[in-house]
Amino acid sequence: MSKRTQEVSDVAVKLDEIGYWSEIKLDIISKYATAYSKIMNSQKSIRAHCYIDAFAGAGVHITKGTQKPVPGSPLNALMVEPPFTHYFFIDLDGEKVQLLREFVAGRKNVGVYEGDCNPILLHEVLPKVRYDEFKRALCLLDPYGLHLDWDVVCAAGQSRAIEIFLNFPVMDMNMNVLWGDPERVSKDQVARMDVFWGDGSWKQAAYRKTQGLFDTIEEKTSNEAVAEAYRQRLIKVAGFRYVPQPMPMRNTKGAIVYYLFFASPNKTGNKIVEDIFNKYRIRGMA
Repeated sequence: MSKRTQEVSDVAVKLDEIGYWSEIKLDIISKYATAYSKIMNSQKSIRAHCYIDAFAGAGVHITKGTQKPVPGSPLNALMVEPPFTHYFFIDLDGEKVQLLREFVAGRKNVGVYEGDCNPILLHEVLPKVRYDEFKRALCLLDPYGLHLDWDVVCAAGQSRAIEIFLNFPVMDMNMNVLWGDPERVSKDQVARMDVFWGDGSWKQAAYRKTQGLFDTIEEKTSNEAVAEAYRQRLIKVAGFRYVPQPMPMRNTKGAIVYYLFFASPNKTGNKIVEDIFNKYRIRGMA
């Protein structure tokens, strides 16, 4: 850990506290980022390979157990060897962006953006990663809730140049949208889900109709069923060729907070992530 990271506890910015499963996520992404960068660096035809973090935060977190600072995904990515050609970090929180800019000061190959990641990705970042220009990218889409637009995911998939890790926020969905009685869900929450999913077809995944004694009953399906429907959507609609089974990420009570998805146009990346996921599934359940 750098001296600057160790000193971060003295700053006024309120940092995110992370627990065991978030640390697992950081390990997974860091391990794959290292493998990815080695592979891209070894291919002479690839002119540039980039790292994109759409919800980058301050670049550092506080662990719940020790209350000590630990590097977040942006700083972990900057420590990868061989390095990425370019880094794009985005966050909505101005104070966190400022701290992140201090961390990367002097790095000419790092771009830090303040604002909503959805238009920034669509109009400023993803267009810089073109398949026909032999550029590639690993993109982390890790929102806290339903703050990611399907258009971004679809653009990444159809580019054929971008691999993604994606936080599928099933807890937010269950708390605000996927209720037992869908008629009670507010229109605003339905609209959020529509934007995240891309359309209203999530309703077919989240509910099934059964015939009761007197009428048709609409019943809620499982988290696994909704996640599988989204996995199929990543393949059939977004155009990713390989989407392994996602990794369920839990809270301290064992409840699934979100699923960590990986989606890629490449068979090699898929195999590496499957191996990493399987190792951490065993560790996580121990």
